[in-house]
Amino acid sequence: MKIVVVGAQWGDEGKGKMVDWMADSAEIVVRFSGGANAGHTVIADGKTYKLHLVPSGIVAPGKVAVLGSGMVIDPAALFDELDQLEKDGVNWKGRVWVSDRAHLVLPTYKALDQEMETQSRVPIGTTGRGIGITYALKAHRDGVRVGDLFVDSCWDHLRPAEKEFLAPFRERLHPLVIDLVAFMRQNSQKNILFEGAQGVLLDLDYGTYPFVSSGYSAAGGASLGGGVGPRHLDKVFGVFKAYSTRVGNGPFPTEFKEGSVLGERLRLVGQEYGVTTGRPRRTGYLDLVALRSACWTNSLDGLIVTKMDVYDDFDEIQVCTAYRIRGRLVEDFPGTVADLETAEPVIRSFPGWKTPLGSVRRWEDLPQKARDYLSFIEEYSQTPISVVSVGPDRDQTLVRKSPWTRS
Repeated sequence: MKIVVVGAQWGDEGKGKMVDWMADSAEIVVRFSGGANAGHTVIADGKTYKLHLVPSGIVAPGKVAVLGSGMVIDPAALFDELDQLEKDGVNWKGRVWVSDRAHLVLPTYKALDQEMETQSRVPIGTTGRGIGITYALKAHRDGVRVGDLFVDSCWDHLRPAEKEFLAPFRERLHPLVIDLVAFMRQNSQKNILFEGAQGVLLDLDYGTYPFVSSGYSAAGGASLGGGVGPRHLDKVFGVFKAYSTRVGNGPFPTEFKEGSVLGERLRLVGQEYGVTTGRPRRTGYLDLVALRSACWTNSLDGLIVTKMDVYDDFDEIQVCTAYRIRGRLVEDFPGTVADLETAEPVIRSFPGWKTPLGSVRRWEDLPQKARDYLSFIEEYSQTPISVVSVGPDRDQTLVRKSPWTRS
């Protein structure tokens, strides 16, 4: 089987944990988009691994991890990450491959990224890691691909400063480089997991433009960036938190007001700080209007809920079921920032379960009030919930229906 995992919100949904957990039944994990601006956290056997470029499946022993064609790769960041994995006891050699079609992030791109952010008509809160510039140059057909490093005619066209930066990485990169299309065809009978970056509400076309990512955030990117045709993909799962968060600028209809005690409580209990930037995340109610849109635009077969346990001590849990925009009731996710910035959430409340979920190991053992909350999400989104995470560890994962089940 071939399964795609995407974030169904604005990123930071817990994809790292879920990909690591699902990788137990996979043989290959392919990251199909994004760059070092993404941050995935994996906790295994009491150790915490913070990943930015390498697919989360690398922590699982024996799994093959592939950096796909849709990624933009800073080679310095990549080898820093691989060196850290080795220090942490992860034997990655012979298990990490890099697509020859992936684009490279160069130092000049980072400076240009930061400069353009200061001059932008609408500053978007970029991480300044050169990701957007690399994707822009890719579209402008003036980028540098991994495979170009080993073609004399391409290498000769590089500027002296680019050669100076890239030269130390050529030898280290060379044994990792593969033709991803050929690799995927040769391994077509294996269980393959496709790992997305950021979240689908940051998709370039269906997200909150211009406050979006430059790479593929939606599930369709798994085909483009993963080296397979769309009909080779069997299932798509969306990961979302039991509440909402966002990092950086951009509309957030359900965001708690500045200084909100509830918002700060969620941030502290949920440890809502960026893996890559360390920035505190903005917090808000679960936005079901946005989630349902994500389910539709990504053909989600199932949902995976994370951080349910963050709500354990809450008396009341609220969700957004519609917006009021300039006096109109709106139940579909708007396409313009102007609408989203004026949207007032229509809230529905649920009683809290007031029970620690961290020790629960079966769906059937969840408190009835927790199951009522989840059932409403399913009904509203018209998408079944397959897995619920009640803590950061692998074993704190409740399986209602295995993602690897064919039917």
